[in-house]
Amino acid sequence: MDPRLKTIDDYLNVSVTLQQRVGAQCGAQILAASTAIASALQAGNKVMMCGNGGSAADCQHMATELVSRLSAEFERPPIAAIALTTDTSVLTAYANDYGFDGVFQRQLEAIGREGDVLVGISTSGRSENVRRAVRMAKAMSIATVGLMGSGGPLEQEVDHAVVISSIDTQRIQEALLSVEHLVCLLIEQALFGQSTATRKQ
Repeated sequence: MDPRLKTIDDYLNVSVTLQQRVGAQCGAQILAASTAIASALQAGNKVMMCGNGGSAADCQHMATELVSRLSAEFERPPIAAIALTTDTSVLTAYANDYGFDGVFQRQLEAIGREGDVLVGISTSGRSENVRRAVRMAKAMSIATVGLMGSGGPLEQEVDHAVVISSIDTQRIQEALLSVEHLVCLLIEQALFGQSTATRKQ
């Protein structure tokens, strides 16, 4: 047997095992987070997202699923979602003038409103710019959701934490993608009914 095939098999088995653990450990966390976001959206508010690197990509991915659609099998109106990771002019101007730690906080101050929700994504749970945005959100009466790996202080700073029980960045990212899709699905169900639960596999 080609040893590379074993590498593939071993890698995927570890990923599947973690996903199963997420289902057992994080179900209530995922439901609480999605319910908080859906409640804000139902009240006419919006959801904003921030994170770094792969987590920044996750913010853009998740915002896209909400604004555009999660599945071609379910058409619905757009959902108000903004990734605070996409405006390179704002990010680089602020970072150049003041430092990188405030790049998300500043945008939140500009466009956040009481009743909105901020989703902070951090595989370490330690990203200072995400934590500063969370602190600003609380000062502005904006609800906070954190999607993260285990061991960081962000878990204690957000209103609703979804914590993947791993410290391996790539494994956390793999698990969080499923969590993010689940959150989007649960939001759709809350806003538009249960039809999304009957999609074909």
